[in-house]
Amino acid sequence: MLEVGLAGLKPIWQKLDLIVSPNAVFVKLPKEDKLGLDSIYLQAKRYRGNTVGRPDIQAFAGALDMHRARKGVFITTSNFTKDAHDFVTRIEKRIVLIDGREWAALMREHNVGVSTRELYAVKAIDSDYFLEE
Repeated sequence: MLEVGLAGLKPIWQKLDLIVSPNAVFVKLPKEDKLGLDSIYLQAKRYRGNTVGRPDIQAFAGALDMHRARKGVFITTSNFTKDAHDFVTRIEKRIVLIDGREWAALMREHNVGVSTRELYAVKAIDSDYFLEE
């Protein structure tokens, strides 16, 4: 999570509040800022072929309430429904939705979980070569 630019958070992974189920992980990332005024909660779901709908996001928002949190990031390997996107724009909490395509782009951008297979040389015409002396 740190490598893909989640607000420069530096959690100690062994001390995270972590809840794991077969298709989801719910984690508290402590101390968004150095004073520890706010925390961000993260939920990641691995869905194959299913979209994440409003009920899942509402449940996440409710879990944030239980922890007195105002910010969360919900990541899925699939997609979010339009209702899920609409819901996060209408609530007071700040919930960021990251779908599989955006997550893959973040991984590529920050070189997390990817490897370089080939590099290509881009060549340009050297116009000085053609100048007559």
